[in-house]
Amino acid sequence: MTLSLDEREAFLAEPRVAALSVYAGDTRGPLVVPIWYQYSPGGEPWILTAPASRKARLVEATGFFSLMVERSEPTARYVAVDGSVSSIEPATEAQLEEMTRRYLSGAAADRYLEFARRELGEHVAISMTPEHWLSADLGSF
Repeated sequence: MTLSLDEREAFLAEPRVAALSVYAGDTRGPLVVPIWYQYSPGGEPWILTAPASRKARLVEATGFFSLMVERSEPTARYVAVDGSVSSIEPATEAQLEEMTRRYLSGAAADRYLEFARRELGEHVAISMTPEHWLSADLGSF
């Protein structure tokens, strides 16, 4: 069963790890990698990544990317969204904090933030204008 707009936006807003997919050329399949993302219903999903990373270079070159999130319990459900890049900007400290605390809490978040600031270097925030959605809840099996 296809999800309603409200259902798919609420599902995408949950803190799940997404699979990011971006075109990687005519002689190979797309690049598909797990990634943290942020999304609020009605808004634009965004990611943080190193500006020189392969995914950042491919997303910038193509101007499009896809995100897909899924779960298997209590029912098999997925939401996929793709669209054009709306912005690529230097990431802010507030965005790093927001993204980290979406996925980690307490001391784990504090340790990751310290590590990220010390070891990971600069990041860019890449936002997407959602243009196409696929979604389903396949029920319990």
